[in-house]
Amino acid sequence: MKLSDTSFGIGLRQPHYREVFERRPALGFVEVHSENFFQEGGASLRALERARAVYPVSLHGVGLSLGAADEISARHLGKLQRLVERIEPALVSEHLSWGHFGGEHFNDLLPMPYTEEALAHLVARVGRVQDILGRRLLLENVSSYIAFAGDEMSEWEFIAELSKRADCELLLDVNNVYVSSRNHGFDARRFIDAMPAERVRQIHLAGHEDNGTHVIDTHDHPVCDAVWELYGYTVRRLGPVPTMIERDDHIPPLDELLAELDVARQVATQAAAQAATERAAQAVPA
Repeated sequence: MKLSDTSFGIGLRQPHYREVFERRPALGFVEVHSENFFQEGGASLRALERARAVYPVSLHGVGLSLGAADEISARHLGKLQRLVERIEPALVSEHLSWGHFGGEHFNDLLPMPYTEEALAHLVARVGRVQDILGRRLLLENVSSYIAFAGDEMSEWEFIAELSKRADCELLLDVNNVYVSSRNHGFDARRFIDAMPAERVRQIHLAGHEDNGTHVIDTHDHPVCDAVWELYGYTVRRLGPVPTMIERDDHIPPLDELLAELDVARQVATQAAAQAATERAAQAVPA
């Protein structure tokens, strides 16, 4: 199953399995964390196959550690390859980050240094993964709380250049852009403006914890007004893109999550209409 640009979905989490299967709400797609379905059988995989029969599926990875200096785990990549072959997902994504070094795992999505050396490293590794999977990979920008003193370019310049050199696609997490902009003091709209529209294939929306002096990406709150505003700006700049809401903790009742997804539809519809109006105005001769 393929996604239309106006598809809206949710992260399919275990507390909602039964209700989603019984009610079959109007979802454009569902997304799951790839690593939760690496086993060769069992109830979880059966649930994913049941979901796949009804909705397009997006597989979202958290453990490939593309940016690490260590070799990519052949075991991990092999399991991902088998899952992709079994489920035939609409999209396959991973985080633009690293999470282990010297065999030590940090259980975190750590930011990259934005340097030419790191760029070349990632281009080669993304190319290898894409060759093995036989498809383009979507890379997601992560929330960050520190920056490297040796950075040679901005995060948005790094991401845009990586997508071009590796010929990959992008998963633009609007909440992560907002979180990082608050933590590092850059203009979030500048980040959005730099994204190559033709390569942004999916958008994530989520909640965070605002501590005033810093913001933490937690996925345990509803989407806030500032992120909705940034999402509207994103649609105006990049056009409609398949969008989903992530909630990984304090998971609300399904109806509450679906209501939040309706807000995303409304924001996207209004933003697309505004963009069309602006284009029409610019086309009118003086």
